[in-house]
Amino acid sequence: MKLGLGSILGLFLALAAGLSQAQARVEIKDDLGQITHWTQPPQRIVTLLPSLTETVCELGACARLVGVDRYSNHPASVNKLPKLGGLDDTQVETIVSLRPDVVLLAPSSRVTERLRGLGLKVVTLEAKSYADVQRVLAKMGQLLQVNDAQAVWRRIDALVGAAAQDIPAQARGALVYYEVDRSPYAAGPVSFMGETMARLGLRNIITPEMGPFPKISPEFVVRAKPQLIMIGKRNADGLFQRPGWDRIPAIHDKRVCVFDAQQSDVLARPGPRMGEAAQIMARCLREQYAKP
Repeated sequence: MKLGLGSILGLFLALAAGLSQAQARVEIKDDLGQITHWTQPPQRIVTLLPSLTETVCELGACARLVGVDRYSNHPASVNKLPKLGGLDDTQVETIVSLRPDVVLLAPSSRVTERLRGLGLKVVTLEAKSYADVQRVLAKMGQLLQVNDAQAVWRRIDALVGAAAQDIPAQARGALVYYEVDRSPYAAGPVSFMGETMARLGLRNIITPEMGPFPKISPEFVVRAKPQLIMIGKRNADGLFQRPGWDRIPAIHDKRVCVFDAQQSDVLARPGPRMGEAAQIMARCLREQYAKP
């Protein structure tokens, strides 16, 4: 059968439309094993985790955000968006009213099933290690239909590498305690924070089998005798007066990196600013080990 020009053109257009529709279809398997589908990339996005907010923006989709959690504050433009609470007081009704195509949150969120029950599409993603950050970037690139999401990871890796080249020789091999929370919780070597410390040539008082962010006792830190302590300003009050801590070399030598609130945010978020986090740590090391 001989096809006319019109028939051939119609067949071509139908094929192109089908191919375009196939390309637009999005399917994501999240960290809880839930598979979610969209016929096109989500255009209205809610994020309930600061690192996910920053990742969405870094991948060029900040304009698609319609609401974020209380703690999302970077880039500055997200501060104009509706704030939807935190882990314990997520504003579910407000989220529903925003009509999001997807809600991005952590696996530990307490509202995941409730949001799904209300008919919303939910994707749970969280990073605790460098490998996790790469995986989340890949998933987010897939969700947002960004061609080369791993370009963000390559930039992070390059910045961490550059920071590692700028560490004082006397700081290399230093034994470090990073206090994440004064409970105390520590950053372990298998966490993204611990991996950054290792890239900078530091040794961690926490061992890998203790996990990414173990809760420890103050006595454990005393026995471990760290030579350097890293801590956020909000947790640092009274650090030098803690019972028995005067026996710790870092306290005795006053080798303590105290990070302000803005720096602490950068350091604590496993996302696009991890290269900047490495540079913050490196700057601290230069300051601490430039002392006589």
